[in-house]
Amino acid sequence: MGLWNKLTAEFIDIVEWTEDRADVMVHRFERHQNEIKMGAKLTVREGQLAVMVNEGQLGKGQVADVFGPGMYTLNTENLPILATLKGWKYGFNSPFKAEVYFFNTRIFTDLKWGTPGPATMRDPEFGVVRVTAFGLYAIRIQDPKTMLVDLVGTKAEFTVADIEENLRGKVGSRIKEVMPEAGVPVIDLEGKISLLGERLKEKIAADFAKFGLELTEVQVQDIGLPEEVEKAIDQQGAMRAIGNMHQFAQYQAAQAMRDAAQNPGTVGGVMGLGVGMGLNQTMGGLFQQPATPAPAAAGITPPPLPGAVSFFVASNGQQTGPFELAVLQAQAQAGQLLRDTLVWKPGMSAWAPAGEQAELTACFAQVPPPLPRA
Repeated sequence: MGLWNKLTAEFIDIVEWTEDRADVMVHRFERHQNEIKMGAKLTVREGQLAVMVNEGQLGKGQVADVFGPGMYTLNTENLPILATLKGWKYGFNSPFKAEVYFFNTRIFTDLKWGTPGPATMRDPEFGVVRVTAFGLYAIRIQDPKTMLVDLVGTKAEFTVADIEENLRGKVGSRIKEVMPEAGVPVIDLEGKISLLGERLKEKIAADFAKFGLELTEVQVQDIGLPEEVEKAIDQQGAMRAIGNMHQFAQYQAAQAMRDAAQNPGTVGGVMGLGVGMGLNQTMGGLFQQPATPAPAAAGITPPPLPGAVSFFVASNGQQTGPFELAVLQAQAQAGQLLRDTLVWKPGMSAWAPAGEQAELTACFAQVPPPLPRA
């Protein structure tokens, strides 16, 4: 034996994987001609598994021994399957050819998924609705032999990117089945995202297991509704907050005052009439309950606050109000209150035209009178 051969024979052959990149799932240990010395040291760290393969033959019958975390001296005693495949009936002490694949068994988190297109749902309130969903999922290696044969093959390195698109498609397409099956109205889907995640995990766990993977978690993070449905939800919420159409009219009048104040062409006239000073009174009157009985038959009604004047207004044969002067000012500006519109306030014996009331004179100061008849 030459000096070099003698020296190299004294070296301890170490088989290990020290890769720390977070996206690597499987790594093939590189050795010249895949030759490993009998008695070599195999080191498997925490969070790893090692699989011995007989000379690169990736049939399921050729995937040999699996090693968990620990340090091993490779010999015929701890390589029982490989020894059988190679026919080492009476022991073997020479270098042998085999491949070693290391598997990263940690959980791979924050993998994104989304519906490839909207899911069509039938909703009792909105009818047919198209809904999208987005979220995250997490996986880890469960069966290294299955993964090696069915996914990795002869690749020297297998990363999350090599399988992520396939898995994303599985999650995204199955959520389109889960959402309609859950029987949850679309308006309540946001509040049921945990339930949807659990149902989705149950639905597709078996598909991941076919690849030797465990689906550890599925998160549904966002439900996307069509723009028209979101607008309808907002409008319903606004109407519930307003309470009834009478208060909605008051709200619109207040909005008109705000818009007029922001318009440079009318701000002088509006502010000159004291509408800005009455804004607080208007917003306070917004939440008053409407007086439903006719004033003549209502019996006793609370008197107005000292200094505050308000009128009931006849509109389309119906009584509305009472409205304070700031609101009546805005209605006159908008053309809703005319000089011949009938009004009434406590103390009046009967309904009378608004233009004849001294308190309302200022409301029509900036409103032109009707055109003379030709």
